[in-house]
Amino acid sequence: MVYKRIRDLREDKDMSQKEVADLLKCSQRVYSDYERGEVRIPPDILIELSRFHQTSVDYLLDLTDEKKPYPRRENS
Repeated sequence: MVYKRIRDLREDKDMSQKEVADLLKCSQRVYSDYERGEVRIPPDILIELSRFHQTSVDYLLDLTDEKKPYPRRENS
């Protein structure tokens, strides 16, 4: 589940909800709601979380168990 994954990734970095919320430019309350599954996480926040945790959005969404992010596409 996305909510468990973002909590686990945050805890792996020994960060508080407030620290991650500050990074995302939202309140600790909103971030707490994300972790508890009270509100849907907007796509731009999912992207920001995946970049911060160096993983893929698919991993956050529990669509894969592979933590490693996908390689970036080169511009043609």
